[in-house]
Amino acid sequence: MFQNQPSILIADEMHPSLFPMLTEAGFSYDYRPRINRSELLEALAPYTGLIIRSKTTVDEEMLSHAPNLQFIGRAGAGLDLIDLDAAEQRNIHVFHAGEGNRDAVAEHTVGMLLALLANILKADREVRQGVWDREGNRGYELGSLTVGLIGYGNNGRATAQRLSGFGCRVLAYDKFLTNYGDTFAQEATMEQIKSEADVVSLHIPLTDETRRMIDDTFITDVAKPFYLINIARGEITSLAALVRGLQSGKVRGACLDVLENEKLAKLTSDQQTSFDYLRQSDRVVLTPHVAGWTHESYVRINEVLIRQIQSIFTSLR
Repeated sequence: MFQNQPSILIADEMHPSLFPMLTEAGFSYDYRPRINRSELLEALAPYTGLIIRSKTTVDEEMLSHAPNLQFIGRAGAGLDLIDLDAAEQRNIHVFHAGEGNRDAVAEHTVGMLLALLANILKADREVRQGVWDREGNRGYELGSLTVGLIGYGNNGRATAQRLSGFGCRVLAYDKFLTNYGDTFAQEATMEQIKSEADVVSLHIPLTDETRRMIDDTFITDVAKPFYLINIARGEITSLAALVRGLQSGKVRGACLDVLENEKLAKLTSDQQTSFDYLRQSDRVVLTPHVAGWTHESYVRINEVLIRQIQSIFTSLR
């Protein structure tokens, strides 16, 4: 239970809209976006709250230096950088702001898919080079396809809502939900998605179970040649397996906002080989982990964080 008004350490760079929101809500804070790990370990002890983005890993060692910590807020959707078991053992509340960027992620997902289906990026490059190839850039209509969403949380639901406007059939699988079918998506099993989907789109967190979930076996198990979309976490998809799928024709194309190693200057030899194939392929659309990174979502994430901090504080007073 909070003994005093929370004092919050903000350890990553945040949109400036957060600070007046915290002040208006009556929370004190220290903003140290360039703090390194050793400095953070030394500084954490007096704080009751910690806000991070994607720079900071919160593990057992860090929590052992935070005897007063009572909540961790993640300014984004993924919680894979936080040791949730260690936090739970210490009764530390952990929450994220997935609701804040769901619309951005959904729009980006649909935008990447449309660009791939209609050969927009390929055609743009060709026209700029003086090539006018209409037949070679004949595309496919999204409305003619069945899209399988794996994960039906904030991002999955927002994506289904937008896909519904194109008239395509949407299947959704979520192992943690029951009776979640709605007007935008039909509840389905993983087996049904593998059997019927023309597009497989990932909207799940990175866990031990989902790490490298998209591997050679998964690709083989999908009945039809299909398009793959990953706007979730890069490590969910084996890029080597994806390349093999593209080479065989089992994967018709891929939209990747995330990669298993996003430090492009530090790829292993095998990762470099896979990345070189993907970046040279006309059947792949790549963006630099920006699906949820819009001007609007940057502010909305902060609004969600403040609401959650207030809710936790109010419930524990």
